[in-house]
Amino acid sequence: MFYSEAMRWDGLQLHDQGAGDPGPAGTAARPEPLALFGRDAVARTFDTPGFRGMTFYEVHARSIINKVPAASRMPFQFTINPYRGCGHACVYCFARGTHGYLDLDAGLDFNSKIIVKVNAAELARKEFTRPGWAGEHVAMGTNVDCYQRAEGRYRLMPGIIGALRDARSPFSILTKGTLLLRDLDLLEEAADVTTVALNLSVGFTDAELSASVEPGTPAPQRRLEACSAITARGLRCGVLMGPVLPFLTDSHRQLAETVRQIAAAGAASVSPVVLHLRPGAREWFLAWLAEHHPELVPRYRLLYGSGAYAPKDYQQRISAEVARLARQHGIGRASPAAARSVRSVRSASSAGPGPGTAVARPPKSPGGVQLSLL
Repeated sequence: MFYSEAMRWDGLQLHDQGAGDPGPAGTAARPEPLALFGRDAVARTFDTPGFRGMTFYEVHARSIINKVPAASRMPFQFTINPYRGCGHACVYCFARGTHGYLDLDAGLDFNSKIIVKVNAAELARKEFTRPGWAGEHVAMGTNVDCYQRAEGRYRLMPGIIGALRDARSPFSILTKGTLLLRDLDLLEEAADVTTVALNLSVGFTDAELSASVEPGTPAPQRRLEACSAITARGLRCGVLMGPVLPFLTDSHRQLAETVRQIAAAGAASVSPVVLHLRPGAREWFLAWLAEHHPELVPRYRLLYGSGAYAPKDYQQRISAEVARLARQHGIGRASPAAARSVRSVRSASSAGPGPGTAVARPPKSPGGVQLSLL
C-alpha cells in the first residue's frame, strides 16, 4: 500500500539504506519506498510464520525520549517507545487510536504495519549523555509493547537497557512479552546501579479467551511462568491484572482463579485495571464482541455509554475484590499507576549514583536482594 501524503512524523527517515537494497537474510525490501515514511524509508517483510502478513517500516527517529504532557497525570515524565503498532494484536489495546497519527487505521494496520525506530538504542545512549539529562525515571511499555514479537528480530531493547544502565537512569518495563527473559542479565546489571521495576500484564488466565482477544501474545500461563523466572533471579516482579473484561473475566470465580495463579507465580504485587475503550480501541473491541459474544453488546453499551471508562462504582468493586483476594494470598498490592513506579533498587555495591540520580539501597532480605515496587 502506497501513500502520497506526508506523514505527521516527518522526522522519521532511514538514510543509510536505499529502498531497493537487499535486506538481511530471510527478508525482502520493497523496490520503492513509502512516501508516508520519508523518501528513503524501507518497508520490509519477513518470510517466517510469526511475521507473515506483517510489514515493518524501518525509520530513523530524531529523538527517542518522549516527554509526557503534564495533563496526562501519569506518574512518570518520560517514556521510550521503540515501536509503533503492535503484533500482539490485542483487540482492546488503548494505543490503537495513535496509529491514526501516521495515517494508518486503528484495526488491521495497527496489528500488521509496525513502525521500527531502528536507531532507538543509538539515540538513547546519545540522549542520556547530554548535560541536560537529570536521570529521571523512564517508563517503557506504556504505549505499545516493547517486547512484542518484532523485538525478537530487531533486538532494540538490549541497547536501550544498556544505555539506561550506563546512565544510571531509573526505569520500568510493562510487558506481555516473555522475550523479556532474554535480557535478564542486563536487567540485573542495571538493577545493581539504579532503580528498575518489572511488571507482566496478565488480565485473566483463560487461555481460550486470550487466544481470541489477544491472539499475538504469549499465553497467560507463559507470562506467569516468566514472572516466576524473574523472581527466581532475585528480581521483584509485579503483575498488572488488566484488562478485566466486564461479563467475560469479572466473576468472583474468575477473579479468584486469576489472583491465585498470580500469587503462585510469586508476583510482588497485583494491580487490577478494568477495560477502557478509547476511540480506535472502542470500535475494534466492539466489533470483536459482536462477532464472538453478540449477546453482550447491549450490556457493554449500557455499561460504557458513549464514554471510555466503566462506572466508578464498578471499577471500585473490582479493585476491592482483587485487593481482598490479594491479601488472602499474601500478595502486596499497588495501584495501577504505582505499579509502574519504583522506590528502591538492589544493592548498588561499590557503584555510586550518577548525575541527578537518587539511588536507594534497601536492606537485604533473607531470600536475596530484590527490586521493590510501590
